[in-house]
Amino acid sequence: MQQALVIGASRGIGAAVALALEGQGYGVTRLSRSTDGLDVTDEASVQACLGRLDGPFSTVFVATGALELGPHRPEKSLRAVDPAAFAAQFALNATGPLLVLKHALRLMPREGAVRFAALSARVGSIRDNRLGGWYAYRAAKAALNQLIHTAAIEVARTHPQSVVVTLHPGTVDTGLTRDHRGTHPGVPAAEAAGHMLAVLDGLTPAQSGGFYDWQGQEIPW
Repeated sequence: MQQALVIGASRGIGAAVALALEGQGYGVTRLSRSTDGLDVTDEASVQACLGRLDGPFSTVFVATGALELGPHRPEKSLRAVDPAAFAAQFALNATGPLLVLKHALRLMPREGAVRFAALSARVGSIRDNRLGGWYAYRAAKAALNQLIHTAAIEVARTHPQSVVVTLHPGTVDTGLTRDHRGTHPGVPAAEAAGHMLAVLDGLTPAQSGGFYDWQGQEIPW
């Protein structure tokens, strides 16, 4: 039985991804902050939690992230820019998934297909930005795309069949999006999870390092 590791699996997209992988016959290891104390913004926490695992995991899916952190809300103008919000966003949405990859790499088999995915967002695309605003969140997701792209190049040297990517799930009906999507409809988390796993399964090592949406379309940087 193939094994999968899902980070941020206690609710929302992460929980749906874990259930979908189990439905595909995977043995799934779930880790989250609420149930396991895994804080992706703290490397010691990441190292400790992943250090207790043996693997190997052919799929690692990082479903952590947040649009609102503490008192900080998505900025509507330059007047609202706050360096503290940027620091919090980068810690959770950019360096957090990279730290997971850093410490999960030893658990990923060097032979055969292996897949790593982190949740990104279309608003992290610079070319696709037509509305402005959301400075910290946009910047953190753009940084995540760059970090995972860079890591994919290195991972390919030791794991030649690896696929390391960022994925945009679409607009999902979760607490993260409910207050900000307006009249735009959201799909259930289970549906989004199925779409993303189908995309991930269909990607090849030649596509590693890319940024893809839930339909498998590459999103411009």
